[in-house]
Amino acid sequence: MEWYNKSPEDTLKELESSNKGLSTEIAQKRLQEFGKNELKKEEKKPFIKKLADQFLDPMIIILIVASIVSAMIGEVVDAVIIIAIVVVNAILSLYQEGKAEEAIAALQKMSSPKAKVVRNGEFEEIDSAEIVPGDYIILETGDIVPADLRLVDSKNLKIDESSLTGESVPVEKKASIVYDGVMEIGDRENLAYSSTIISYGRGAGVVIETGTKTEIGKIAQSIQTVDSEQTPLQKKLAGLSALLGKLVVAICVLVLGVGILYKHDFMDMFMISISLAVAAVPEGLPAIVTIVLSIGMSKMAERHAIVKKLLAVETLGTTTVICSDKTGTLTQNEMTVTKAYLDGKILEVSGTGYSPKGSITFEGEQVSENNFKDIEFMSSIAALTNDAQLTFKDSVAGIIGDPTEGALLTFAEKAGYSVTELNEKYNREAEIPFDSERKMMTTFHSKFIKDKIVSFTKGAPDIILSKCSFYLDQGEVKELTEQKRNEIMEINSSFAKQALRVLGYAYREFSELPKDLTSENIENEMIFVGLTGMIDPARPEAKVAIAECKSAGIIPIMITGDHIETGFAIAKELGIADSESQAIMGRELNEMNDEELRETVKTKRVFTRVSPENKVQIVTALKDNGHITAMTGDGVNDAPAIKRADIGIAMGITGTDVAKNTADVILTDDNFATIVHAVEEGRVIYSNIKKFVGYLLSCNIGEVLVIFISIILNLPVPLIPIHLLWLNLVTDSFPAMALGVEKGDDDIMEQPPRDPNEPILDPELKITVAVQSIAITIATLGAYVIGLTWHGDTGEGLMDARTMAFATLILAELLRAYSARSIRKTIFHIGVFSNKKLVIATAFSFALMVIVMYVPGIREIFELDNIGLKDWSVVLIASFIPLVLGEIQKVIRFKKKK
Repeated sequence: MEWYNKSPEDTLKELESSNKGLSTEIAQKRLQEFGKNELKKEEKKPFIKKLADQFLDPMIIILIVASIVSAMIGEVVDAVIIIAIVVVNAILSLYQEGKAEEAIAALQKMSSPKAKVVRNGEFEEIDSAEIVPGDYIILETGDIVPADLRLVDSKNLKIDESSLTGESVPVEKKASIVYDGVMEIGDRENLAYSSTIISYGRGAGVVIETGTKTEIGKIAQSIQTVDSEQTPLQKKLAGLSALLGKLVVAICVLVLGVGILYKHDFMDMFMISISLAVAAVPEGLPAIVTIVLSIGMSKMAERHAIVKKLLAVETLGTTTVICSDKTGTLTQNEMTVTKAYLDGKILEVSGTGYSPKGSITFEGEQVSENNFKDIEFMSSIAALTNDAQLTFKDSVAGIIGDPTEGALLTFAEKAGYSVTELNEKYNREAEIPFDSERKMMTTFHSKFIKDKIVSFTKGAPDIILSKCSFYLDQGEVKELTEQKRNEIMEINSSFAKQALRVLGYAYREFSELPKDLTSENIENEMIFVGLTGMIDPARPEAKVAIAECKSAGIIPIMITGDHIETGFAIAKELGIADSESQAIMGRELNEMNDEELRETVKTKRVFTRVSPENKVQIVTALKDNGHITAMTGDGVNDAPAIKRADIGIAMGITGTDVAKNTADVILTDDNFATIVHAVEEGRVIYSNIKKFVGYLLSCNIGEVLVIFISIILNLPVPLIPIHLLWLNLVTDSFPAMALGVEKGDDDIMEQPPRDPNEPILDPELKITVAVQSIAITIATLGAYVIGLTWHGDTGEGLMDARTMAFATLILAELLRAYSARSIRKTIFHIGVFSNKKLVIATAFSFALMVIVMYVPGIREIFELDNIGLKDWSVVLIASFIPLVLGEIQKVIRFKKKK
């Protein structure tokens, strides 16, 4: 039996409590038994563990092994440079993650630490952490519920449970209800949940669960059981590292075997094979990936998206589905009147949220007393039968109280009537408070009609209408006929079908304040005035963002705790769904097996009345279907799904601490459109990673082929280990970094998402790498053979030939970088010098080459020699071969695809 199946009396009895609360002694014993009323805080990862994680990547392990081998064969300088790159990579990663943690800490909000409790029969305020099961809690408007409660008293009590259930409208609570069967979390009207907010009325409850046993605590626990998975980029880089590892071993074995076959000295061939292995590994790749991701991270922060982990930057770009919470993410979490019915006409209301900016119009004309005489009546009823307050802080409008009533105050202000002035002018003489049984609220005011007391009533349209005998039409009171009654109910129905929350308004005149202020005596024979329809409106920018998602081939899905009509209406307005068949309720998911769920998520676009477990089910089913799934949200109820998703996104302003701590990305402006910008940045980053991976691999494979073919041809080795390391770590790295900040193709958000299983080295890139590697090999070996022919293969002659090969290889790779800027488009299409960072990088690398070739002392370390103009002419002609072949290949391939 659940707590909601028990009466208040039985609950108090079972918990050995009463309305006088617990004694101090019992409370202390229970505190020791149940522990403090707080959630277990996530332990911070120790710095040593963070540091160790930086060295567990397969690519980094290969580099460390390469450095050890280099040191063993006497290449100490090579070993030191490799280790330096590894350390720099680790420092950059730790620095960026540290910056993200600082930004998150600045965003976290403090929740109310106090609770109103009755102890020893007396009211007192204590730290909410000291609350124990059995405590008797007093609840008032604005309070944060300190623990899970079984309500024992409720007076017009409404609780905002949006952070837990996702439902945007506050839930009416009734202590007297006792349920028989199983009830969903959002339908338990006799319970109040920890961390939800009292938006209206007052009440009291007895604590039934604290800490991790509360509904929020269960969610926090479930988050810890969801394992974090590798990002797509991690998987792909791990795959690439494994491939390179196999390549390294294969090269060592093959070269050693060929050398032995050619009867070369075993130790010489062993050292050459190790040198080749070092050449095959792009030492600068981890550092460049880290730097490019760091730059992307900074760009996203400038556009209001804080990324907590570097690799999450790229994951955004792989997204194929975005599951978004509705309340506060796609909508503003601010109720707004959008339509009204007055004097037989439907009025349109513009503006969103609680800001009084906006207008009320009919057929484009502003509504006023000149064309709608009864607008003052409706505005006055909306503003005066109201216990909410409008607030303005730093020009930002907000409310204290019920969101529905806040929307009515804004409506009155838009109509041109100051709420403050209305309250001062027409004093409230008495009231009949709102009651969830009769669904109406009535207040009494003097001076509104001369020498009269007027009762203003608002409430459910059908009930209001049933209590009316007349209606107001342009200032004239007319008899409410059955035909008019049906007309009003049709309007009410049409508003409801648009997922609007509809309220009706009526009034009655009295010569003096009645003595019997009961509903039966007052709320009868009333004069009907009109209707208003309100909704938590969609964010205007969200509609544009949804359209961009769809054009980018990303499927937007709405997941909400609201009812199916409300969820579908918002989804249709935003362009997420077209027909009601695309919407489904959470309880239907509970009856499905895994296979049925996987089929369901293929066609459904709106999921309503969902539980936190349902959200995880949906995300899991999408991932099982091969989607890279992003999940956005702000509430505690979103946290498990946020963690389960490939990329979890939380709202920075309205988001709960639980959601923000769980997410990979935090939006500091709570703007869904920011996600689209982040996705675009992620796509550009991945595209650039592919570009410089292709660039580095084509260069390294070219270097390997140069040495391997020279051994096969029984030529002296054209490049010694220090040449290879200089190329990989210095000359190649700067252009690769410049490729990492390429602005990306213009149509990148019009392309469909790539296959999540697609490797970095896709068929298109493999062809490019193969063509470029062969071109670099032909150019370098061609220049080397000419050098040997001209200068000989021993002594200074060999040094001259090696210098020609060294210069040709460097220049060929630098020029090849310009072709690598786009896999599909030629340099003339994207602009030869449009990437200024690449121009600077290649110029800098060229300058470094000149230094090692011509500065005495350094030249000797690199075993290079001066070469003349004749040699340079060969170098320059040969070095253009890879660039020209690369561009020709793009033209041929592009024409075929076109």
